[in-house]
Amino acid sequence: MAILKVENLNKNFGKIRAIQKVSFEAPEGKVLSLLGPSGCGKTTTLRCIAGFENPDDGKIYLDNRDITNIPPEKRGIGMVFQNYALWPHMTVYGNLAFGLQIREISKEEINKRIKKVLEIVQLSGYEDRFPRQLSGGQQQRIAMARALVFEPEIMLLDEPLSNLDAKLREEMRFEFTEMQKKLGITAVYVTHDQAEALVISDKIVILDQGKIIQSGTPKEIYAHPINKFVAGFIAISSFMEGEIDSFIPEEKKVIIKTNDGLIIHGYNNNLSLGQKVAVTIRTNVIKFVEEKELDLQEKINIFRGKIIQASYLGNTIDYRIKIGRWEVRTNSDAKYNFRVGEEVFFYLPPEEIVITSLI
Repeated sequence: MAILKVENLNKNFGKIRAIQKVSFEAPEGKVLSLLGPSGCGKTTTLRCIAGFENPDDGKIYLDNRDITNIPPEKRGIGMVFQNYALWPHMTVYGNLAFGLQIREISKEEINKRIKKVLEIVQLSGYEDRFPRQLSGGQQQRIAMARALVFEPEIMLLDEPLSNLDAKLREEMRFEFTEMQKKLGITAVYVTHDQAEALVISDKIVILDQGKIIQSGTPKEIYAHPINKFVAGFIAISSFMEGEIDSFIPEEKKVIIKTNDGLIIHGYNNNLSLGQKVAVTIRTNVIKFVEEKELDLQEKINIFRGKIIQASYLGNTIDYRIKIGRWEVRTNSDAKYNFRVGEEVFFYLPPEEIVITSLI
């Protein structure tokens, strides 16, 4: 059951078309992420849902109630901002109580709710601290607690982890997921971080230039991106471009000829002969092959390249390899110790590369 429905939402800022015919549903008790690069329209969409922006066209329904023109404070929505937006002159208790006091909630009920949400975010006993006395992670949890204290039907989060350092951000992803599952709350989560979206989401909506490009589960989008943009945005990837040269129907294979004459075998039954395509090569796909082993390998998808960069990362090495006019990247086991300028052979398993349309 969808608790939130967005239908054909449009929003312009002067001549800039911020969002165009955006439609999606957020299932009850699940996390839906709006994912895309800066300026793609994800925050504008979130602000329209929250009531901070008025859409030019379209409808927004919350639990089958049309909230398109309802003021923000009457929508039953909790909001977590990117910069947390905590009042610096108020204690944690004051920050959590302020909105409830405006709504004329009784002091007894306010104390009950604050105690409950602080237990949820594991910050019981912090009522008398000021924001400046909290770490970034603690401030982020208080911002979530402030959204939860209203007991909202749905929570909106606008890149809430972007101000944290990498290690803490990773920890908070899992804390958020654990909290969300425990409470069963529905959440719409804005992020430009692909890994974050894959970890926390039940459904991902990818936007670019104000339009929805693809939506689906994390596994669906990762395994079956609709085009080169999605394939490149959802994971670190290298690309070659070419066209469909032929098919091998009995093996369900497609053969691509790149612009510089390389022949690559892969799988995709939704393409047509002569169609311009992108071959997506993710960093974990390339398999190095020793020259003496070449006769033992399949003859297809084996290429000779030259190492043009090698970056040591501890247990792995990031290699950039020049092949024809293309440059591909792999994160390889540190047992290989290739030098810059060295020639290497590598294999691209047909089932592990992703072939999509260019647009």
